[in-house]
Amino acid sequence: MHLLTLIFGIVLLHKAYTLKCNECTPGLSGTCTSTVKECPSQNYQCGTMRVISYSGNSILADLNEKRCALPEECITVSLNFGLVKTKITSKCCTSDLCNTQPAPEPIKTIPNGKKCFGCNGQSCTSTVNCEGDEDHCISATVNAGGVMTRLKGCASKEVCSSSDSELISSAIGGEFSCCQGNYCNSGTSTTAGLLLLLAPLINFIMFS
Repeated sequence: MHLLTLIFGIVLLHKAYTLKCNECTPGLSGTCTSTVKECPSQNYQCGTMRVISYSGNSILADLNEKRCALPEECITVSLNFGLVKTKITSKCCTSDLCNTQPAPEPIKTIPNGKKCFGCNGQSCTSTVNCEGDEDHCISATVNAGGVMTRLKGCASKEVCSSSDSELISSAIGGEFSCCQGNYCNSGTSTTAGLLLLLAPLINFIMFS
């Protein structure tokens, strides 16, 4: 009898401290309607994430997401493939339905002196000037319109974290590798058009 009481007590205590968060996952239109979701465990916080993809000075996508998030997902990261740059900002909190406000806009960054190889057409010998906290070179294989395609450029260290590598590989439908040092991501490959690359890049960052 005492064992059953202890078990029920543990279950009820767990329930009492599991957060409820706003959940909103946008489509490519960038809009969605929030619903309330109970997080699966006490490990989760309420989070908002903003993903912006740029081509030059033009915005290709600006998506805002709300959901239950693990602490390690509450990060600010940047991917820079030269022709396409994608930045994510996040904001997490620890009370019920606290994720009402969108994540902040990415801060404007300037070149930091690090250089990596990038791809232009079928050649991956162009230079990508890394910006802000992009301190790694990256080579990624993404599923672009059903074709596995190689990309090269700069990334912040959080993208290259070993703790997230399996999750990111699953999200992009392929593999990626990081290295430190100018032009350390050498090699040649082919690339796809910007519109084909946009969806996997967004999936890459959203960790969903």
